[in-house]
Amino acid sequence: MRNTIICLLALLAFAPLSSAQIVVSPDSPLGPVKRMNAVNNGPRINNAEQVYTGTTGYFKAANVGYSRNHDAAGYSAYGEHVVDISIIFPDFSKNPDNPESYDFTLTDRYVKSIQDAGVEVFYRLGQSIENQPLKKYNIYPPRDNKKWAKVCEHIIRHYNEGWADGFHYNIRYWEVWNEPNLEWDNDKWKVDPRCWAGSPEEFYDFFEVAVKHLKGCFPHLSIGGPAMSGTDPGSREVPVWYELLLSEMQRRGVPLDFFAWHIYESDPTVYADYAYQVRALLDKYGYQNAESFLNEWNYIKSWTDDYPYSARTMSSPKAGAFVCAAMQICQETPTDMLMYYVWTSGTRFNGLFDSLSDTPIWSYWALYAWGKLKKLGTQVAASCDIPDVRVTAARGADGRLGILVSRYVMDDNITSVKNVTLSLAGGKFDERVRCHITDQFSMYTEYPVALQPDGTLLLELQPHSFVFVEL
Repeated sequence: MRNTIICLLALLAFAPLSSAQIVVSPDSPLGPVKRMNAVNNGPRINNAEQVYTGTTGYFKAANVGYSRNHDAAGYSAYGEHVVDISIIFPDFSKNPDNPESYDFTLTDRYVKSIQDAGVEVFYRLGQSIENQPLKKYNIYPPRDNKKWAKVCEHIIRHYNEGWADGFHYNIRYWEVWNEPNLEWDNDKWKVDPRCWAGSPEEFYDFFEVAVKHLKGCFPHLSIGGPAMSGTDPGSREVPVWYELLLSEMQRRGVPLDFFAWHIYESDPTVYADYAYQVRALLDKYGYQNAESFLNEWNYIKSWTDDYPYSARTMSSPKAGAFVCAAMQICQETPTDMLMYYVWTSGTRFNGLFDSLSDTPIWSYWALYAWGKLKKLGTQVAASCDIPDVRVTAARGADGRLGILVSRYVMDDNITSVKNVTLSLAGGKFDERVRCHITDQFSMYTEYPVALQPDGTLLLELQPHSFVFVEL
């Protein structure tokens, strides 16, 4: 703590300060704090005795709510032997009504590890991405769409209804496939597909059969998908495939409880542009009640020349502020849930943990802070017109207040500290207030409160930082 304060003072001595104002209105409720800190995957299982890494406790503490199990294969001690349809139902010639046709063994352990941590599974029915060159194995259109759908039906019955010595987890969300449009532009799917080795028309047929069958079997569950991939970073227009798929599903009378989409970015405001476009398309094609989920996202500046920079940034203070800003921005949009990719430590795209020690780093603490807002429950009004600074506030039924203030700047050349005055509409902060800061010097560290004589708080925000204030 002492070193952190000294570093802050040193920076203040050499950097110009700017002043600004934030006003929080605790008595002006806006609605619920949404599920912005959900994740993909969860604590890695080390061995068959179900010994977890140290991230299980952090998993519970972050109050993530939901864990999507796409790409679970390879993210556990069981290698490729979990979740995917080709793993659970390895011989497609077998009878889908016969329990002996299925291998649930390791997927049962994986799903249980999520449920035991108090987190709901968001189940992806389909296949993990195949990035390998030359030959693809399990991403081709099924030989029989109806039979594939019946296999999925029995997987749902296994985890929700106890079929085949199963469970009664009451898993709510079931997502059909992942990123089918990843190579549809310019017919790239014919050359080197990664998620769907088929045409758009083949996918429309497949998706129609699967969703109609599953919704017919389980009208009380949320059936949706298909986790459409986004454009390259920097583009603010959703791919044309979003509208083509939704218009075709409307024409075919396909029910859709949720629509899932993906985009990786370095500018979090792009998520807002996508959110409004997706909502408009859903409404246009008759899916007004369908939820909208951004269920894969992370910091990416570029998939080509700037990819090495992106990979380094994912595990940096800048990424922590980016994650925080993205959740805050999407809270204000018609996005119903975000799912960070990916939780599992020691894997590509994990910016939550140190890969050697499994201890949390900057982006984890952003998810953790949002989890505290979510526990409080009700978002309250907060005004802030400071460039690059955002505020989200929430109040609990017991009157407790939480305020999350972030400062994310895209330009790494900006080094100045920004002074921000935080005030309460119709009230004052007092000695009960606590502040935790996350920046280049600290990770969710409590620091002395700068309580002013007029009852306001003075926050000193580094670039790429966020502060959680509790009263």
